Order: sequence, then structure tokens, then C-alpha cells
Amino acid sequence: MLGSSATGSAGQHPQVNIPEEQADKLLLASWGLPSAVLEKYHSLGVVQMFEWQAECLMLGHVLEGKNLVYSAPTSAGKTLVAELLILKRVLETRKKALLILPFVSVAK
Repeated sequence: MLGSSATGSAGQHPQVNIPEEQADKLLLASWGLPSAVLEKYHSLGVVQMFEWQAECLMLGHVLEGKNLVYSAPTSAGKTLVAELLILKRVLETRKKALLILPFVSVAK
């Protein structure tokens, strides 16, 4: 997971343009997460997302359970997008979810 101003070890993040009226969507607090979840992310230094991460969450009907395919370099923040999508879905539907992480380093 990446913090508010961190850059992944792979280099630059792609430039995307979040409309100014939606700039608050970069803040994790804008996504309706429980305070305990926000506190945990904040304790890890994660307060906001990169623009590309917020854009992923705002695409089409992703938050309603539609598929999302995205690609980014190692350490760019892909896991955060997956975590937020799963958290939102579990909280809204009260169903269980399973997140499978392919690498030991991500799971630690």
C-alpha cells in the first residue's frame, strides 16, 4: 500500500485527470469506510490515493461488482485498489470475500 505522496519503486505514476469537483475522492475518508478501517490505513501512512487509483474506483459500475482489469508496475498501489473494492462490496452486501495474493511479499 502506498501513502499520500509516495512513489512506487517502479517510477512515475500515469497521469490521469480527476475533475476538480471530485478531488476529494483521492482521500480514503471520502469512500464511506468505517472509522476503524480508516484509522488502520492512516496508521500505515495511507491517507489518500493516487489519481489513477481513484479513477479505477470511479470507472463504470466497478463499485456495484462489475469487473475491473488494471495493470501497474510493482509497488504502484494495485493492492490498495483491490482492498478498497473488496471492503466496499463486503460492507454493502454483507457477504464474504476472498482476496488471493500471488506473492509472499504482498501478503506480509
